[in-house]
Amino acid sequence: MRVFVTGASGFVGSAVVRELVGNGHEVLGLVRSDDAANQLQSMGGVAQRGDIADLDSVRAGVLASDGVVHTAFGHDFSKFVENCELDRRVIEAMGEVARGSNRKLIITSAIGILPKTVRTTEDSLPATGEEWNPRAATEDAVAQVAAKGVHTSIVRLASSVHGEGDHAFVPMLIDIAKKAGVSAYMGDGQNRWPAVHRLDAATVYRLALERGTAGARYHAVAEETIPFKDIAVAIGKGLGVPVVSKTEAEADAHFGWFAGFVRFDLNPSSQLTQDRLGWSPVMPTLLSDLDKEAYFKAYQAASS
Repeated sequence: MRVFVTGASGFVGSAVVRELVGNGHEVLGLVRSDDAANQLQSMGGVAQRGDIADLDSVRAGVLASDGVVHTAFGHDFSKFVENCELDRRVIEAMGEVARGSNRKLIITSAIGILPKTVRTTEDSLPATGEEWNPRAATEDAVAQVAAKGVHTSIVRLASSVHGEGDHAFVPMLIDIAKKAGVSAYMGDGQNRWPAVHRLDAATVYRLALERGTAGARYHAVAEETIPFKDIAVAIGKGLGVPVVSKTEAEADAHFGWFAGFVRFDLNPSSQLTQDRLGWSPVMPTLLSDLDKEAYFKAYQAASS
């Protein structure tokens, strides 16, 4: 199958490219630079220059392929709502091209849009009311595209997608701890963060493409409920700084805009994904990754 991958040179997207190529698929990857094109080609993919903000380049990639894995997303959180709405437009553009064909669209969403504290599954819908998250625009767009007969499925990523090259939530926490001189958690620190290794997540995307059913939602979650305090302790150990508890008010000052993510208390299951796709996560856990000095050295080198 020829697969169009957005975000093909990114942290998750590059793992998806390797997974697809390694299992006999051809990859056409959307990239923005010569360096990204060279990286993609070294992995066995073919580069298409473009950007998710350039919907014509997105449409062209879908038209040239048999299926789509959409991993690209803007991670400038000062423009979070704007980026969520761009994702809606990207999915709508993909749907326009895929309508009336057999193309499969595999779209990335996030576990963080689900209701907090309660047990959730792949069949759970995004939270509403005060817990509503703008990222839910993605799944709303997928539903609208699916209603027009397009074969769509969703992969919800865990709060922490970790592994070599991580530059997402956990490195943000490392940066905050490094600058503050302490690694912090909120209250008793028992609020739960799910996690998955990037290579295990990549397998979910491939299996969803090969075996997935239309309208399905899959959870790329290997560890369902890691206490946030355990993550803070691992970061404190890795940086050699004290680990402290913060009240909610103190947490707002300590974590800044990231405090809302720190408050996540998620309890998602991935059992249906494992049963329906035959997926079994096999890669190292988040805490075992954080127990390696190399994880912090790689982060520090990237942020220096």
